[in-house]
Amino acid sequence: MKLTIIAPGSRGDVQPYVALGKGLKEAGHTVGILAYQDFQNLITSYGLEFVDIGGSVETVAQSLQSLLEQGHLLKILSSMGRAAQQLACQAAVSGLVACQGSDLIVGGLGGLFVGLALSEKLGIPFFQAHLLPFTPTREFPSVLTPLPQTRLTTWANDSSHRLTQQMMWQTFRAADNKARAQVLQIAPAPFWGPFASPQWQAPAILYGYSPQVLPPPGDWGDSIHVTGYWFLEPPVGWEPPIDFVNFLKSGPPPIYVGFGSMPSSKPEETADLVLQALARTGQRGVLSSGWGGLKKETLPETVSMIGSMPHSWLFPQMAAVVHHGGVGTTAAGLRAGIPAIVTPFFGDQPFWGQRVYELGVGPRPIARQRLTVDSLAESIRRAVSDRVMQKSAACLGERIRAENGIARAVALIEKH
Repeated sequence: MKLTIIAPGSRGDVQPYVALGKGLKEAGHTVGILAYQDFQNLITSYGLEFVDIGGSVETVAQSLQSLLEQGHLLKILSSMGRAAQQLACQAAVSGLVACQGSDLIVGGLGGLFVGLALSEKLGIPFFQAHLLPFTPTREFPSVLTPLPQTRLTTWANDSSHRLTQQMMWQTFRAADNKARAQVLQIAPAPFWGPFASPQWQAPAILYGYSPQVLPPPGDWGDSIHVTGYWFLEPPVGWEPPIDFVNFLKSGPPPIYVGFGSMPSSKPEETADLVLQALARTGQRGVLSSGWGGLKKETLPETVSMIGSMPHSWLFPQMAAVVHHGGVGTTAAGLRAGIPAIVTPFFGDQPFWGQRVYELGVGPRPIARQRLTVDSLAESIRRAVSDRVMQKSAACLGERIRAENGIARAVALIEKH
């Protein structure tokens, strides 16, 4: 079977689909991934075909820098909608190339609308495979429009999911219709979205996160599957830098601090804040530069700065991790079995930060705009001293490591 996976987004969005693609390839299938050019080397290093969807996710992230730091979801969506209109036609052209001859198109939230349009144009089934919950349920609120869970608000949970669907659709509706008219030459989707279309009525929907972290709700039905995370292991032959290995050996496990692709308008101030919190708590640190712009020319001997490094290797050697709450980084931290301190920026990040706290494997999340030396230092102290939290994190990590989300997802895709 030939499959095309549509995976626009950041590294944390793309990497699970690379892992899924690798699993499908090892099962004997041909797999191509449509993604931003930033991830060509990542995708091809696992023997998967890469097709450029157009544009650069780093450029998009930098253009949203101030909005991401402030966490204004509606303003972020509005800006993303305008950017999508500029990229829509190229994405559709690339999608036509990537999907020719495919038996199945696979995608999650990032590739949802272009995937449905390509499915309609080419007559190829579209298989939903998401990284975060998108199907309405009465049991918990939408990850993008979370509601405080009280007796007075839980009735609105289902509606919050439908509101999120409309927020996403109306954000990208103009871009979708532009691609449909100018490239695909098919009718525009209905004003309220493609949620009643034949392409939407998939025989199964996959969710690539752990049921240990968010159990499937009872009102989802048997066709919706929470498979476990889709983890990507380091490429064969990968070796960590020797100087960093020596740093790890030179003292106790450090605290990892990294905010993924979330940009910082004041990188030096962010670095100083982190360094002060580490010094105040007497902890060693590992700073991930990522695209957040964390830059510090002179670091104390107790702190090391690294570039991109596999979390599956790195995190188990940490005492705790501080991150933005992206689904991929959250998954890696939970799998490692260590406490996590989440500093969410926007989107689904507050939801995952709250889940970490509710599971007892991390302190209460700190919104990025409220992050201070005092708040970070207090959370670090808690993470390294709370034995109950540490034991809970270790037990959850053990249960997650026992799952094989990729094998289950591959089997379900082959079945349907």
